[in-house]
Amino acid sequence: MKTPPAKRPRKRGNRSAVLLAIGVGLGSGLLLASPLSQLLSDTASGSNTAITNPFAAWSGITNQDVLLLGTDVGGGNTDVIASLRVDGGITRITQVPRDTYIEAEGYGPHKINALYSLGGTDLLKRELARKLGRPITHHVVVNLSAIRRMADALGGIEVDVPKRMAYTDNSQGLYIDLQPGLQTLKGRDLEGFLRFRHDEMGDIGRLERQQLALQALFRKLTRPEHLVRLPVLLAAAGKDLKTDLGPMELGGLITAMGTTQLETKRLGGRPFYRNDISYWEADWPQPVLDGSSSEGDSANEGRYRFLF
Repeated sequence: MKTPPAKRPRKRGNRSAVLLAIGVGLGSGLLLASPLSQLLSDTASGSNTAITNPFAAWSGITNQDVLLLGTDVGGGNTDVIASLRVDGGITRITQVPRDTYIEAEGYGPHKINALYSLGGTDLLKRELARKLGRPITHHVVVNLSAIRRMADALGGIEVDVPKRMAYTDNSQGLYIDLQPGLQTLKGRDLEGFLRFRHDEMGDIGRLERQQLALQALFRKLTRPEHLVRLPVLLAAAGKDLKTDLGPMELGGLITAMGTTQLETKRLGGRPFYRNDISYWEADWPQPVLDGSSSEGDSANEGRYRFLF
């Protein structure tokens, strides 16, 4: 009688492996930082000890532009489009209005928030790099439901709601009912605050409220007592956080952000109509000839630097 073949062990899902790698990477990296107990003790006593970034020598992710996308609950529409860069002690987030007019190579004229569904992150990185005049090599895509869960894990974030906000969208299960004033937002209240755009300011007002929420989340997330919980917080995001960064690169980016000041802004511009469709005409950075190019050097012809 033949012995039946041994059963092969089941392969674990990619999601579990990724979360484990992130947890190990962030956890071990934070243990390599300056003694955590001393860091927390100094913070509690009021001294302003800088948080060292144990990933910096490994990741090289700082001084690079990263595409940051926030998708709606369904995951198909990009409610947040921004470039993120950690440079010289400052985290700079530049938001691009979702109605921004863009003529994408190979796709023709569109609102920029349509590019994600047309060509994914590769198309958005290519077009933003072309318009901003600097390479964008990585991306982080976060679903709004993930932001909600991460904020819930932090106990909510404190936001000064600028005015009465009330709106119901049964098709998307969106029910917004917020009173003005300083308050702690979490759960569906936070999601509604991020997505609300039914006022005279439209998309621009929504971007301004996103800036308020980003600043509040940044302040809370980068506290030392919350930095040590990054593996748990990222696990809360789960499958709703997608990135091409490795665990050490993601850890390097987030812990580097924890040592900086946050600056958020949106591209200026103005609304206009084309074929009865409303667009935003963005003020993209203008190219300036680089004086370092030598005359007659054909390899350097057409080289530009961009002022932002």
